[in-house]
Amino acid sequence: MSIVENLNQIRESIPDHVKIVAVSKTQPSSSILEAYHSGQRIFGESRPQELLKKYEELPKDIQWHQIGHLQTNKVKYIAPFVSLIHSVDSFELLKMINREAKKNNRVIDCLIQMRIAQEDTKFGFSRLEAEQLFQSYEYPKLENVRICGVMGMASYVDDEEQIRDEFNFLVSLFKELKIFFFMHNDYFSEVSMGMSGDYMIAIEEGSTMVRIGSSIFGERDYSSQGANKNDDSSTTND
Repeated sequence: MSIVENLNQIRESIPDHVKIVAVSKTQPSSSILEAYHSGQRIFGESRPQELLKKYEELPKDIQWHQIGHLQTNKVKYIAPFVSLIHSVDSFELLKMINREAKKNNRVIDCLIQMRIAQEDTKFGFSRLEAEQLFQSYEYPKLENVRICGVMGMASYVDDEEQIRDEFNFLVSLFKELKIFFFMHNDYFSEVSMGMSGDYMIAIEEGSTMVRIGSSIFGERDYSSQGANKNDDSSTTND
């Protein structure tokens, strides 16, 4: 099927309130435009330099999301325009995003990446680390970032029960953080979880935002991008 047909099929299968992040990493601008002309406006990228290049080439009403592991020295490339950063996995990174946002006279929306998988390779905060972040004396000083929710990735396994349990755990973490730290903040509302292989399970467990790449664009060709498909920045988030 075509990109448009894939998108329409996904749209028909999910609730209206769930946002689709079309994961466009390694995809050419022509494929992104095909999705764009079908009404898709949210696209996700893993590599900041690639994201910057596409931002400069493509329509300016696209909402660009940074979804892959983000190094602190790369924040400057996307700070002027990024709509949402899903992968805030350390306090140091959050402070750098705040610093670069301030330089650009912006407030950047972010999600806290929580470590929910049983795999050691996944980035993210534990429950305790997230609580320590929001209880710290430094956090209230970060006036140029806004935490809008949480993100997580389930283990890459065929065990549906395990995947479901991990998604359920992320939703429980979201609810705890909402109660203790964001009770009066309506913007703290997003649970970003679910990719091409498990997004229906994620939605059933409470996802508000799914990151879908191969189910929209087809299998990814890394060879033309100089990307190693074993790199974290290339393989995470669909």
